[in-house]
Amino acid sequence: MDFLTLPDAARLRLENVTLPGCLVGGLGETMPGTLTIAGGEIVEPTVDDTIIDMAGAMVLPAFIDMHTHLDKGHIWPRAANPDGSFEGALSTSGADREANWTPADLRARMDFALRCAYAHGTRAIRTHLDSLPPQDAITWPVFRELRAEWAGRITLQGACLVGADRIERDGAFRSTADCVAEAGGILGMASYPLPDLAERLRSFLRLATERGLQVDFHVDETMDPSVETLRLIAETVLAEGFDAPVTVGHCCSLAAQDAARAGDTLELVAKAGLNVVSLPMCNLYLQDRMPGRTPRLRGITLVHEMRARGINVSFASDNTRDPFYAYGDLDMLEVLREATRLGHLDHSAPDWVQTVLANPARACGFAAPSLAPGAPADLVIFRARSFNELFARPQSDRIVLRDGRAIDRTLPDYSELDGLFAG
Repeated sequence: MDFLTLPDAARLRLENVTLPGCLVGGLGETMPGTLTIAGGEIVEPTVDDTIIDMAGAMVLPAFIDMHTHLDKGHIWPRAANPDGSFEGALSTSGADREANWTPADLRARMDFALRCAYAHGTRAIRTHLDSLPPQDAITWPVFRELRAEWAGRITLQGACLVGADRIERDGAFRSTADCVAEAGGILGMASYPLPDLAERLRSFLRLATERGLQVDFHVDETMDPSVETLRLIAETVLAEGFDAPVTVGHCCSLAAQDAARAGDTLELVAKAGLNVVSLPMCNLYLQDRMPGRTPRLRGITLVHEMRARGINVSFASDNTRDPFYAYGDLDMLEVLREATRLGHLDHSAPDWVQTVLANPARACGFAAPSLAPGAPADLVIFRARSFNELFARPQSDRIVLRDGRAIDRTLPDYSELDGLFAG
């Protein structure tokens, strides 16, 4: 059989596949197995199955990407980061937002990114959306339209993104919170040191409580060890008794802190039940960048230490071809491969694959990925027969099944966006 094709059959039994042990009750990293597909679901085998020998091909459930920025995506041709710094990213993306983020511009770039993610095998995405007025009134309607259009292919969640200095209980952010609640979104903010940050965090959590919203923070995206807003977030969540899901992203400064201090903060994070999402590719790009000097630090947060404390840890794409990250394509296999290399996930626990499957599903409230009978046959099939083979190559010839049928994996051409960058 040509690996790139599967026969069109009412019942298809894939024999001799490789499955992650953590998804099928195994103790090791992988184990051999069989999957039968009928009616868009994984089912029990019968004598009526069309049987295909898959030669050890690895099968994963479709991916979940829980931290992206679809609204910023693919602006690099007109808004390149001038020096690769975090400050350069902030200023360049802000200027581009004010000048160019019309409904038509947003729709074209966001839909392009979603088609990429879909072709790579992603079924659910949370995206942060810059929401300073008047941008919130422009972006959220576009997001809601795309969420409806993509329903059944990619489940979309939206989280507002507003800096901590704009968070006021009785200020303009109240209207933003209402907008988010009306759209069924997540209340989000970027935290950084401010003299009154504790009060702003309390106001933020109370606004979320009043509207029944989850919250999602950008946290400590710096290698400055003195920056500890993560610690304050955990303390405030505990003090307020906030019981909706809380996600914290980045948490880079932990990796530069004294081990004892970082460990103490992680105990608070565990006690508060925070979900952590690490963005390894973007943080590697931005952090510890200095002209004429080789970077010493990777920017990845303390994922091993978090895991040891029972903290729910995920990995995600973050930015794509914009001033915060010049590369990427919303390919979650690439994210997991780079996280494995950068974070030394190998020679470690056998179930790190859950950081792009069950862990983000639990953090966001998406349906849990499964390979059990009754689960949707939303699968990604790779020629690789082991995780070593999986991470050694890009796996560009993967098969993506949705509802048990192979999708067209043709990626959109960058030339589609040329009209956005003319003039």
